[in-house]
Amino acid sequence: MNASVTFDALAANASDHDAERRKMVLLTAGSAGVAVVGLAVPLVSSFAPSERAKAAGAAVEADISDIALGAVKTIEWRGKPVWVMRRTPEMLASLAAQDSLLVDPASNVKSQQPAYTQNAHRSIKPEYFVAVGICTHLGCSPNAVAAGSANPSVGADWKGGFFCPCHGSTFDLAGRVFKNKPAPTNLEVPPHKYLAEGRLLIGEDNAA
Repeated sequence: MNASVTFDALAANASDHDAERRKMVLLTAGSAGVAVVGLAVPLVSSFAPSERAKAAGAAVEADISDIALGAVKTIEWRGKPVWVMRRTPEMLASLAAQDSLLVDPASNVKSQQPAYTQNAHRSIKPEYFVAVGICTHLGCSPNAVAAGSANPSVGADWKGGFFCPCHGSTFDLAGRVFKNKPAPTNLEVPPHKYLAEGRLLIGEDNAA
């Protein structure tokens, strides 16, 4: 842009009787324009996403067949930790008993999970719970804490779930946040689907 402005200003003042001067002005302006273009192309190219960046946004396929009952497996998706917990029948049975203690027991904040996981267990298959392992308060990483833990921060009647040591937020075994905690919403459930028995795809689903 600056090169073309300089060209116009110089060309307007060039004498019709001075062919050599006009020729030099044109050559100089043209050279400046080429130089500007030569600098702009690499700069624009540097803003293009790298192959690694593109891959970071892709869906991730995971083998969850090796998760033992009551255990949690962490899978990286888009640079975030995604938990896959295989819940026992006892874990699932404990969920309904805690509704009165939770901020959003029915998962009404729709941005926190796909519609197909807006249910009592927040999952496609009740046995498997899939969630982004990042606290909704300030982005810290909570820890899984089993029922009966001696951790004084979760209380004596703790039935299992997740505890964020940074600011004390607690979540149940469906990632639902307890009342009077810093975290405002439940843990996020990412889009996902099952490709086969024991095979999970995180980042894509069958939703339209």
